[in-house]
Amino acid sequence: MLMMELQATYQSPNASHTFSARPSSLPSGEEARDVKAKTAYLSALRSNLGQMQGEVNAFLTKKMEDEKAAEAAKANGKMTQEEKAEELYGEEDAEDDS
Repeated sequence: MLMMELQATYQSPNASHTFSARPSSLPSGEEARDVKAKTAYLSALRSNLGQMQGEVNAFLTKKMEDEKAAEAAKANGKMTQEEKAEELYGEEDAEDDS
């Protein structure tokens, strides 16, 4: 039996993320001729693809929400924590005197 791995990779200028799934083994030998075995394999493969698609959609939705929140914060004159940390690199934060 041949083992396969499904992979999808998201890449942007500042991030990347890989999604993967391991479907059941590809039928081989006598099993490869069995229609039920092929049907079961394809059904499992379709299920794995649907699951991976759900993971990709959830990741991209969160990414879009984070980007919208960052844009809204900029529009309101607020800095994100990351932007604030970059601006204050090597300095003390006067607002955080606790």
